[in-house]
Amino acid sequence: MLTLLLLGGMIGCAPAPLVLPPEAAQVPPPKPRHIETSAQIRLKNALIGRDDMSAAQVAELSDQLLADDSALNNQETMARLELLILKTMKSSDKSHRATLWRSLGIIHYHQHKYKQARQELQAANELNPQNARTHFYLACLFAHQGQIYERLGKRRISRQQFKRASIEMGMARKLEPHNPLYKKNARQIIHQENGT
Repeated sequence: MLTLLLLGGMIGCAPAPLVLPPEAAQVPPPKPRHIETSAQIRLKNALIGRDDMSAAQVAELSDQLLADDSALNNQETMARLELLILKTMKSSDKSHRATLWRSLGIIHYHQHKYKQARQELQAANELNPQNARTHFYLACLFAHQGQIYERLGKRRISRQQFKRASIEMGMARKLEPHNPLYKKNARQIIHQENGT
């Protein structure tokens, strides 16, 4: 009966505000936890010496991580991958050097270190001119340069850069004609990246 009276008296009343003790109000909310993929765990283990990876395995792992947007946008993962690639490039195994250079170029491209990315991608292209992904990223770099020169009012140089971008994208299409990413032109890709 007492419960009914209490409940009856509460009908129509606004609920009392929740008051937290002062120490609870000072605790920041928990950060969302980043869940590592198996590739990210392998990367971490390779760096601390738990997983002795060959150059082929590092090249495969780098391709896997660089194809994953969540890993690509994770600065810590990209820094670790860069360290592992540089460590692997010091080894005597030169068979996967083109893939490793390309991976470094892709990392630096996404970090907006365009000059460094261009050097690494060109090194990869010299070692293996038959890689569509290398040509694709070179096309993106030339398109970026074209945009920069265009903004500076240097139209002739801008057109040259866009022409080079077109040539590189054409090579990527020729090498992998069924890849839908290579069917776009480099200028479109740059606009997508910039959100314009």
